[in-house]
Amino acid sequence: MGKQMTEMLKGVLEGIVLAALSRRPAYGYEITSWLRDLGFTDIAEGTIYALLIRVEQRGLVDVQKVASEKGPPRKVYSLNALGRTNLDEFWGTWSFLVERLEQLHEGGTER
Repeated sequence: MGKQMTEMLKGVLEGIVLAALSRRPAYGYEITSWLRDLGFTDIAEGTIYALLIRVEQRGLVDVQKVASEKGPPRKVYSLNALGRTNLDEFWGTWSFLVERLEQLHEGGTER
């Protein structure tokens, strides 16, 4: 992944993870796998775990410890009402940005 892609991804990764959790609860490695399946192949597990800690601290997700077949219990994250509100705001911002970027890309309106 190029430097520009990495920098842009940093700005939207929280929204991407919240969007993934809006589909169903998941644990960190599972989220990383989903993202890799979507083509985000360079995302490190550690990046996702650090992000999950931040969204947990901000109260955007609920966490449940679930027994694992191997090793310690897993932390399963689910989007809560505050997280859903945050995700809705993310999508609103995303739509605004996409519209403006498309205008610029297509020649846009001149001022």
